[in-house]
Amino acid sequence: MRLAREASLRFDDGLSRQDLDWGYDALREQTRESVRKAAQLAAPMLDRLTSAQVAQIERRLVDENRQFQRDYLRGSERDRRRKRAKFVTDRLEDWVGKLSQAQAERVREYAERMPLIDELRDRDRKRLQGAVLAVIRAHQARERLPELIANWERGREPAYVKGLESWRAQYFQLLMEIDQSLSPEQRRRAHDQMNRYAEAFEALAAR
Repeated sequence: MRLAREASLRFDDGLSRQDLDWGYDALREQTRESVRKAAQLAAPMLDRLTSAQVAQIERRLVDENRQFQRDYLRGSERDRRRKRAKFVTDRLEDWVGKLSQAQAERVREYAERMPLIDELRDRDRKRLQGAVLAVIRAHQARERLPELIANWERGREPAYVKGLESWRAQYFQLLMEIDQSLSPEQRRRAHDQMNRYAEAFEALAAR
């Protein structure tokens, strides 16, 4: 709730790199606490799973990994960059409405230059999945799962860490440039969207 409200206030003054770093760090810590609590709640049940039930989880992960490959690893580099440009454009337009031609071109430039790290991301997903499955098979979810899940970055390949840092720097630069180019109508729409999110979080907290 406080995160959404502060984000709304920061956006009103225009985005800076400091604002984006704050938002990224705050959201990551909020996510860390949420997944830790979820793992604590799920752990007793996970420790009671039979071998057949664990095997079912493994099959589901195999299916999810195949879907990830279809979504992010299929096609030529050009196709993947085009898909990334569309994804970013769609997300931005969810917030600010239709992008101008110049804004859309800036997104395309970003998509052409951004590092393609989906192969590294795929390996990192499987690394974490393997660690979680090992804990479940050992019936040690109560003791080990909450901290394992809450510290998902531990054990990442250095190349993936470096790629994420490069991606984040380029994406944040894109967001700041788009923010500076917003029309009054686009900025009003983004402001209204942010306020709706803050109000929704407040309503959930009040329940």
